[in-house]
Amino acid sequence: MSLTPVSATEIIARLADFDAIIDARSEAEYQEDHLPGAVNWPTLNNAERIEIGTLYKQVNPFEARKRGAAKAARNIAAHIENSVIDKPRDWRPLAYCWRGGQRSGSLALILSQIGFRVTLVEGGYKAFRAALVQDIVTRMPGLSFKVICGPTGSGKTRLLQALAAQGAQVLDLEALANHRSSVLGAMPGLAQPTQKRFETLIWDQLRGFDPALPVFVESESKKVGNLSVPAPLMDAMRASPCLNLQLSDAQRVALLLEDYAYLTQDVAYFCERLAKLTELKGHAVVGRWQALAQQGDFSSVVTELLVQHYDPAYLQSMQRNFVQFPRAAQLLPADRSMAAMTQLAGELA
Repeated sequence: MSLTPVSATEIIARLADFDAIIDARSEAEYQEDHLPGAVNWPTLNNAERIEIGTLYKQVNPFEARKRGAAKAARNIAAHIENSVIDKPRDWRPLAYCWRGGQRSGSLALILSQIGFRVTLVEGGYKAFRAALVQDIVTRMPGLSFKVICGPTGSGKTRLLQALAAQGAQVLDLEALANHRSSVLGAMPGLAQPTQKRFETLIWDQLRGFDPALPVFVESESKKVGNLSVPAPLMDAMRASPCLNLQLSDAQRVALLLEDYAYLTQDVAYFCERLAKLTELKGHAVVGRWQALAQQGDFSSVVTELLVQHYDPAYLQSMQRNFVQFPRAAQLLPADRSMAAMTQLAGELA
């Protein structure tokens, strides 16, 4: 029998050592966030966790533990039957729960008695989360960022995609956040992850980067939709060298109409999103944009949005927050096409 508790700090560096990472918490806890690559084997599912928790508070802990043990035993048996029977003797799982280790400990004890070498995260997910937050801080000085700047519609995301396709190191925060980082940036049908999940996804990418090579990242603000970029990463980005991507206004409008085509297909939703700008731009201006959208004149709406709203705000933000922006090298792709961005990415990478 082998059952080894290991500190979360050590686990941070050893995730690749395990054949499986097992999250023994409920489905809801798992959905909020989990270790990279973890599978969810609830010792108590959502409903059972609530039931046992209520029993613990309203009756007494002893009764709750008895009922909880019966449910946990049934669930663990099902996990073993469904997912463990085919595992070889040298299978090495890592298990964790929230903090105290009761749920993961019960699972790990049975797995270890079968003969598997099981590792437990000491302090559970809570300790791992604290170690992750600190590890982001620790990694920042060793990474070299190149910040892709440029006004809205200049093709920053397309350039990042082209760079990634050519093997460059890319941190695409908007892709991780499921948001295009503007009032019109929500992606239909895609909910944003939780803040904790967003940070875990960022950390998972950071730990795979080679410090000897640059990491390309877009010049985001502190918020990507409803999510906050971790402060240590934001500080590192704002201090890093910048590259200024430029397209003509006509190319930018065309690019935005391509990338936000779903807005032009749902005019009511487009107008609803435009209404979010009323406090900043006033009823008259936003009402004009909504009227143009209802008439199908999306090019005029996008042009006025760029000139009157996005461009001034973007320039002010860049000059205020990105200290090396005044010295940014100019990037001038031939046009908005992926072919042009691929050619530019080849020169950069």
